[in-house]
Amino acid sequence: MTNRRNFIKSAGLATAAVGLGLPQLSFSMKKEELFKISLAEWSLNKPLFAGKMNHLDFAIEAKKHGIDAVEYVNQFFKDKATDKSYLQEMKTRAEGEGVTSVLIMIDGEGQLGAATSAERAETVEKHKKWVEAAKFLGCHAIRVNAYTSVPYSTDPKLEKQAIDVCSSTLRRICQFANDFDIDVIVENHGGYSSNGKWLARLIKETGHRRAGTLPDFGNFQLNKVGDKIFSYDSYRGVDELMPKAKGVSLKPKVWDDFGKEHPLDYERMMKIVVGHKFNGYVGIEHGAPDREWESIEEIRVNLDMIRRTLSNA
Repeated sequence: MTNRRNFIKSAGLATAAVGLGLPQLSFSMKKEELFKISLAEWSLNKPLFAGKMNHLDFAIEAKKHGIDAVEYVNQFFKDKATDKSYLQEMKTRAEGEGVTSVLIMIDGEGQLGAATSAERAETVEKHKKWVEAAKFLGCHAIRVNAYTSVPYSTDPKLEKQAIDVCSSTLRRICQFANDFDIDVIVENHGGYSSNGKWLARLIKETGHRRAGTLPDFGNFQLNKVGDKIFSYDSYRGVDELMPKAKGVSLKPKVWDDFGKEHPLDYERMMKIVVGHKFNGYVGIEHGAPDREWESIEEIRVNLDMIRRTLSNA
């Protein structure tokens, strides 16, 4: 209850600061920061899909709201991966605002663990253009999903089978990405990947220095059968994934082992993150419907407060 009260209190302070138009805190902390703050484009998926916001304006809008690093989602420029003039416009707008392009989240380009070798080879080919786009934009990584045709199960044989097919495909993408100095990072995103131990093992089996993780605090739902949700403790899962983390995604909700969601304990979670000597980008990936920017700013204030607290610890 104490953690919940502290969360509500800090969220209330953040809301008040935004609502009253008070001077915003500086979120740069260039010298002494434990980690950096970025914004995932998915936070704004509803206005983007609805046409109320233009993907090309993402970096500009992020800067207006005090965030100087962005994480793109390929769904919002799906047909532009090889369009150099379009990518140049993205790059020009971001650099013109002093905004760092961190990574591209890739969806819809095939399963790492597709059923056949031909399908897996196609997955590799489809990801190559995004590696090249990430390099052009100045990103350090692409995010991929460890989806597989192997049915979700706790059977060790099926878990191993899923790792074998996914690791082979991931390794080939990494081999291509290595020539472009781009990391290939896997997010816990449902199914096997939302089991921290399984995903950590996948990265180990892949055995390539470009392979890493993108721990997402809120994506530890393993499976859902009817009304019953199977989940994995978010704090344990993040701890298991941080040794190979090359990015972090922050959602303000976490899971326990019993299918229940809880408000994020910022201090507890960020102590885990920085305890692994991580000083990269923590990407905010949350936008409350119809008040996306307000909720993003609330999270940013809370995250910055925790950063300051841990920096002075």
